Amino acid sequence: MANQVKSGITNILELQPQDSTPLYRQLYERLRLAILTKQLIAGVQLPSTRSLASELGISRNTVLLAYDQLLAEGYVEGKVGSGTTVAYVLPETLLSPAKTKSNPQFEHQQYSHKRLSQRGTALVKTPLIPKPLQTSKGKQQRIFRPGISAVDAFPHELWSQLIARRARNSLQNLLTDHELAGYRPLREAIAAHIVVARGVRCTADQIIMVAGFQGGFDLAARVLLDPGDPVWMEDPGYLGARGALIGAGANLVPVPVDTEGLDIAAGIAKCPQPRLIYVTPSHQFPLGVTMSLTRRLALLEWANQNGTWILEDDYDSEYRFVGRPLTALQGIDISNCVIYFGTFSKVLFPALRLGYLVVPPDLVEAFIAVRHFIGTRVPILEQAVLADFMNEGHFNRHIRRMRSLYAQRRATLVAALERELEFEIYAPETGMHLVLWLPPGMDDKLASQQAAAVGIDAMPLSLFSITETKAGLLLGYAAVDVHEIHDGVHRLAKALRAI
Repeated sequence: MANQVKSGITNILELQPQDSTPLYRQLYERLRLAILTKQLIAGVQLPSTRSLASELGISRNTVLLAYDQLLAEGYVEGKVGSGTTVAYVLPETLLSPAKTKSNPQFEHQQYSHKRLSQRGTALVKTPLIPKPLQTSKGKQQRIFRPGISAVDAFPHELWSQLIARRARNSLQNLLTDHELAGYRPLREAIAAHIVVARGVRCTADQIIMVAGFQGGFDLAARVLLDPGDPVWMEDPGYLGARGALIGAGANLVPVPVDTEGLDIAAGIAKCPQPRLIYVTPSHQFPLGVTMSLTRRLALLEWANQNGTWILEDDYDSEYRFVGRPLTALQGIDISNCVIYFGTFSKVLFPALRLGYLVVPPDLVEAFIAVRHFIGTRVPILEQAVLADFMNEGHFNRHIRRMRSLYAQRRATLVAALERELEFEIYAPETGMHLVLWLPPGMDDKLASQQAAAVGIDAMPLSLFSITETKAGLLLGYAAVDVHEIHDGVHRLAKALRAI
């Protein structure tokens, strides 16, 4: 019968609750290393998830996630919850040629570090947005997860009909090559929309379709940046942008954000000659502040004088609940130094990885030339269906419905939080999430872990920060109906009081 690991297992795990790496990932990595270095030998039975959670002082869900990952990758065998043992044949044994003389720990370090480029190593160390929590039935649990739209309110049947109509009537015509910049009717529809809705100054010729934010940022970085170029990055800021900049070999310069948006004076003091500036002026991520007009004009004037490009990420500014959405930064740029980025993942549904860049006229040819060589075209059928969705008026109707729905859900969440917790809340009249500021001395990573234990996806603000920042939690409300909000806030409040 397999040997049982005694309570001494805690001596080789040494979890670090203050570390930015999630606890389940720390546990998985330490168990995996213990298996590879023969500290846990083949056939040994791991403790039950409940007993190990008790010994380590962590939630059982954390242990379950770590065990599930080990099981999926082949490091352990059996059924989680009914006896889990270390596998006799490890994945490394199957994937690597046999060696006569070896040290498993040394080999693992060689594989992990020596084969990666400097940029690859930096990317591996960049924090990732945690995957959605899983329920016991494997269903994704997204209560209060920021950045998720109300998929339940999306017109699925209508979208299906548009797909079927396109596939039935014009699929053959769509199978041939199209313009590198993307499906022309969609680019025309986007131009017509953002000129009116966002005040962007452009024609369809300036629009280039990309595969979501990462595809757009990668293209812009290839055209505009050389390795080592300094780039201002909002701090705290979007992790996807940070990863894309690191992937481009840029030298990141974290610039603080205050109540008026990016602090230009602080940026100039840190780095007076950046090659590019990344900003989310209409609804800063993750803080939610809107860049003031004074700050916008100052940024444009300074960028023009210094020959600096600005990449404007306008990710969810369609959703403003009071008055009209503010004019995009690009719309008041008279020197053509702004590259504007928009996406449909937030305004429609996350799986629709369609985005677009609006580039200055004198850069269009360069962007399309580079696009030719990186092979990141987006699916033509989805572009055609989205063009129909916009040209037939469905897109604007959907946006209007979602503004009303999100405003209601936002108000419900704010009221519930004020009733359950005496914490400061920043809930701007725009976007899809708010910030719950934590009391002095409370660790937002610990608070996030406590929330996760009760099924709440509350991301810590520190996850998005390069330097120190005030502790807070991001709570998304777009994908949570009013009935779930009340129960979710009650669970969250109970978890936070336990800290």
